[in-house]
Amino acid sequence: MMARKLEPLLSPADGFLPRLRKILSRWPLHVILIVTALLWMTPSIGLLISSFRPATDIASSGWWTAFQTPFEFTLDNYSDVLSQNRMGQSFLNSLIITIPGTVVPIMVAAFAAYAFAWMRFPGRNALFIFVVALLVVPVQMTLIPVLRLLTDLNMAGTFPAIWLAHTGYGLPFAIFLLRNFFGALPKELMESARLDGASNMRIFFRLVLPLSVPAIASLAIFQFLWVWNDLLVAMIYLQNPELAPMTLTINNLVSSFGTEWQLLTAAAFISMALPLVVFFALQRYFVEGILAGSVKG
Repeated sequence: MMARKLEPLLSPADGFLPRLRKILSRWPLHVILIVTALLWMTPSIGLLISSFRPATDIASSGWWTAFQTPFEFTLDNYSDVLSQNRMGQSFLNSLIITIPGTVVPIMVAAFAAYAFAWMRFPGRNALFIFVVALLVVPVQMTLIPVLRLLTDLNMAGTFPAIWLAHTGYGLPFAIFLLRNFFGALPKELMESARLDGASNMRIFFRLVLPLSVPAIASLAIFQFLWVWNDLLVAMIYLQNPELAPMTLTINNLVSSFGTEWQLLTAAAFISMALPLVVFFALQRYFVEGILAGSVKG
């Protein structure tokens, strides 16, 4: 009777010990991952700390000394950047550029990827190979022809111009990634839906899109970061200081305030803040989306 009463108390330990041994057997891998993560995070941490330090402290000591007493932190750097150097307007401009520049290519690519994955039409494979081949075309080769086209259409220096540019530059990779994921969906599911009388549009919106959230989320991370951090495309196609995104404004700050590190660090961290939020909000889908179609295509 006593042995039966003690049996439930001992069973959790029996399961805990194998898990502990498994964790301890992988400690070298965990140590390597932690050290690598700390090394990658060190520049960002230093940038964040420096953005709150006065100019005299930045010029006289490293950021790692910021926690020595007496503590001297200030918000004046952010106040100066946002109020005096048009960073607030540039942040809004970046949002106006990035949101359509992310949503539009994903929407177009989703329709195209479904057609390449599940619809039969002449030249489908050749057209898909052509789209994938566009991945190797350097952006620099297209700048002058596209700029001339936008100028002829009286669109140069406007937000729609840069929306169209980012849509065109982002479509090849977006179609490639989504097509692989859509093609890995169960064929039986599609056939069952067609037997029930579902049209392509109904299958796309009711089945394919809900099942493809990981791939779409990982693509949204990539496209958002590319558009948000873009400097070259905005510099060529906008040509309007009133519409300048944060990358252009920070580039001008480097030229104007090359020695005022406290302003540059504050501006840089403002530019980093939103991409970090987007990445961590969608990172749960990131690995699953990147591996989409890697086994079955």
